[in-house]
Amino acid sequence: MEFISERVSIERPGNGLSVVIANRPRRMQTFLLVAWLLAWTFCGVVFFREAGRNGDPALRIPYIILIAFWLYFEVRILRVALWRTKGFELWRIKDGEFTIKDSLFGYGKANRYFIDNIRRFGLLNMDEASWKWQMSDSFWTRGAERLGFEYQGKKMAFGRGLTKQEADALAHVVDKELKRERKAGR
Repeated sequence: MEFISERVSIERPGNGLSVVIANRPRRMQTFLLVAWLLAWTFCGVVFFREAGRNGDPALRIPYIILIAFWLYFEVRILRVALWRTKGFELWRIKDGEFTIKDSLFGYGKANRYFIDNIRRFGLLNMDEASWKWQMSDSFWTRGAERLGFEYQGKKMAFGRGLTKQEADALAHVVDKELKRERKAGR
């Protein structure tokens, strides 16, 4: 097993390639993310308590809207907190297939792509100075994708939360393995 960084590992079992990416932020960022989740959950408890105590029918609709808003963001924050503390991105190249899976507690959907149908694999063109990039690559989100390819006319993106250096190193390794798999399949 070789390590590209403390979060990214590569293993070459037999005639394939396996990549594991742990999306762990720094300790202080994890603390802030969990604190945000707890504070937002506390706000929800207060909203539910006040909605239950208040019998005014004129306030029923505003409370329902407020609780729906709270619930939407509670689920979003919970998903990010779980992903950042327990999630992994798993890639595997083997037997003519490239498999990508976002794994949370070992569960997740594995997407399989036939290597012969993969075109234009490489780094995504991103303006890292843009506001959109800064927001999507922040620790309070699941992370922005750095790598991608075209598959049967659709654009696929993966490699959440990778740094530029990690993405460069992985792009080189994966591209080399894709070429090797294509040659072996013919």
